[in-house]
Amino acid sequence: MIRRIAVRGIALHEGKLFAVRLKAYKEHLKRDNGYWCIPGGKLEEGESLHDCIAREMFEETGVQPVVGNLLYVQQFVHDNKDTIEFFFHITNGADYLSVDLAHTSHGLEEIEEFGFIDPSQVSRILPEFLATEDLVAQAAAGTTKIFSRL
Repeated sequence: MIRRIAVRGIALHEGKLFAVRLKAYKEHLKRDNGYWCIPGGKLEEGESLHDCIAREMFEETGVQPVVGNLLYVQQFVHDNKDTIEFFFHITNGADYLSVDLAHTSHGLEEIEEFGFIDPSQVSRILPEFLATEDLVAQAAAGTTKIFSRL
């Protein structure tokens, strides 16, 4: 089984979460891209978690994140990949009000739609725990919760 490590950024503004809907640019998205998710991506060899989330958030949004506490860790298996994801609080959430995909390295190719959403009000968000967690309280607490679906 292949192990994949990824990072994701939780940027909040007025109680809402910055999220994206992806274009069908990868094979699995051609089958299903009808969900919201949060920016992030794969950890590169030799890269720290903090450097990875800063790189991924900037590549996808053009906004330099201020990386805060680690809020969540999730482990799951999908398509023969054991994936571990680290979710960091991005403390400058208001800066994501002015995202311009034209100023990103690959946002125009990958992102269909973006904005601040209420995760409990969208039809589908991944990972699913984002729809039921009190993200604002978790960010304020600064503690880490762990989810596992093995």
